[in-house]
Amino acid sequence: MALLQNSNLIFLFDESVRNDYLVIAGIDEAGRGPLAGPVVAAAVILPQALIIDGLRDSKQVTENKRKKLFWDIVCNADGIGIGIVDAGIIDRTNILKATKLAMEMAVKDLVITPDILLIDAVTLPNCTDIVQKSIIKGESVSASIAAASIIAKTIRDDIMLSYDKEYPHYNFKKHKGYPTKGHMECIQLYGPCPIHRKSFKHVMDQQLPLKT
Repeated sequence: MALLQNSNLIFLFDESVRNDYLVIAGIDEAGRGPLAGPVVAAAVILPQALIIDGLRDSKQVTENKRKKLFWDIVCNADGIGIGIVDAGIIDRTNILKATKLAMEMAVKDLVITPDILLIDAVTLPNCTDIVQKSIIKGESVSASIAAASIIAKTIRDDIMLSYDKEYPHYNFKKHKGYPTKGHMECIQLYGPCPIHRKSFKHVMDQQLPLKT
């Protein structure tokens, strides 16, 4: 940890927002792109003037570093909310609606009501009682959104590791449900399992018989 004067730009951005809104909740998701598993969202409220060394977008850090950041956030955050929406709901609605639902669940899961929601790229229609600011690539702009990206990604990866034990043929521990070549070959060989998003084109396409 370090004092505010040593912070990087993402912390300075949040401090500028606190000039008007003291309690900030950053919101991000993990799992919009995979072919299997849930979409997971997190809402994180960081204390004013807290700096977490190395905090950044979850996609820009190694797995070991992400785990360390996860516990730094968990041990220091004023509030963390989680929302999880499974593949069945994704198939019945669509991935964008499911993502927004997970984010709304994460906001409702907070024990503190924030003054403003800083959200990665979207707005939430069922959270209009709180001021919202949608930020494109928000995890690279806001420390609170970056923290939410770390929490969401870590939790989703752990969920996929548990699914790997339940459905070992698909090697979820390696690709976490993303559309890698190996994953699509597994779908073609074994068909989709219960956690696959059957409305996704890549899943439907890979159910065709193997060419001889």
